[in-house]
Amino acid sequence: MKDNTKVFAEYKVPKAVAAMALPSMMGMLINIVYNLADTFFVGQTGDSNQVAAVSVSMPLFMLFIAVGNLFGIGGCAFISRSLGEGKNDRVKTISSFCIYGSLVCGIVIGVLFLLFREPLLYLIGASDNTIGFAQDYLKWVAIGSPFSVLAITVCNLVRGEGAAKTSMIGSILGQVINVILDPVFILDSGDKLFGITLPFGFDMGVAGAAIATVLGNVFSVLFFLIYFLRGKSILSITPKRFSMGNGIAKGVINVGLPACLNGLLMSVSNIIVNIVLVGYGDNAVAAMGVAMKANMLVIMLQIGLGQGVQPLIGYCYGAKNYTRMKKCMSFSIMCNIVIGTVMMLFYLVFKENVISMFIDDTQVIDLGVKMLTAIMTPGPVIGIMFVLNFAFQGMGKGIQTFILSVGRQGLVYIPMLFILNKLVGLDGIIWAQATADFFCVVMSIFMFIFVMRGINKKEKALQ
Repeated sequence: MKDNTKVFAEYKVPKAVAAMALPSMMGMLINIVYNLADTFFVGQTGDSNQVAAVSVSMPLFMLFIAVGNLFGIGGCAFISRSLGEGKNDRVKTISSFCIYGSLVCGIVIGVLFLLFREPLLYLIGASDNTIGFAQDYLKWVAIGSPFSVLAITVCNLVRGEGAAKTSMIGSILGQVINVILDPVFILDSGDKLFGITLPFGFDMGVAGAAIATVLGNVFSVLFFLIYFLRGKSILSITPKRFSMGNGIAKGVINVGLPACLNGLLMSVSNIIVNIVLVGYGDNAVAAMGVAMKANMLVIMLQIGLGQGVQPLIGYCYGAKNYTRMKKCMSFSIMCNIVIGTVMMLFYLVFKENVISMFIDDTQVIDLGVKMLTAIMTPGPVIGIMFVLNFAFQGMGKGIQTFILSVGRQGLVYIPMLFILNKLVGLDGIIWAQATADFFCVVMSIFMFIFVMRGINKKEKALQ
């Protein structure tokens, strides 16, 4: 069995952050390509209704991500903290609980989506023009739901034991397969892609995008299964290890539930945005979908950095090495500020080029440019909140994580959405997320100051 914990305790801070964050960021980068691929290849059909259908369906797909985060992020933080405390046997029980819990939840959600997909899609903003396409997309996504949830969960658990590269490879494998299969399933033979005539294709449109996604997740799960069976991990997939007692379920849910709620609230907020935007036409829905996907580059890179260092921070916290923990956090925040600033400037300069990559529709492009400009404005500072939020997760600070999760996507953003829509119409919707982001960055800094007071007292007591 390989010892993956040396990176937590022995590497110098910049090297440790790089070793944990770069694979996570690379995984997020490929994840962005994977998410953009569906919209891009569906956009090549030239049908804005199919593009809108993917945007409308995405909030329901995000429920899988939310459940994966419940067990994955909750388990990752608990595992790294337990390793720091030297409780290796508990790690095996945590991983078994998370794997089988996520599998059951994925099956249940998939069945519900299959049974009620039409009313659900109408409820979240599908129109008569997009409902048929959206149903096709959601059907296949629901069929593959156990693999989607399990892939997210296991990827996070492996990262929690320090095997960041393995986590990245498993995630990237599924996403690359998805991107490769997208044009095959979505487009038709004879269609042109980058000026090249495709020799074959199934011409399935949005349904093809969903099938490619499912197959990518299947391959990702198979990769991690082989990793476990080869004895490379301290984690356990043995059903006999499954237990909810002795604080296992509580320890996972304490951090996992806020992470899950963040995903759910992202889903709910996207649903509400789609419902509100329907009043401004399907072009507005399509434009917001494209702008949000383009914005994922900066957001996912910054989240990837914060997510990558979470096990490192959790291990240091469990081992009571608070000095090293604070250095890791400071270095990570500095890196995220640089990333956010560079990406914001890039998007502001090339915003029209970015939006036009996804769809050739003048009205959608014009709206998308305005939306992307607004969404990118908090870019230089939003990364501060992501690092602090993942740090709270690593420390097991469920309350602080909960407040930030509910604030950014719920208690701050949703009211802001309705208030600004009432006051200034479509422009208000466009600027609601940026306004909420600035507010939550400030809130996260104040929360961090409060938490650090307690940590500083513990540090003094150890001296």
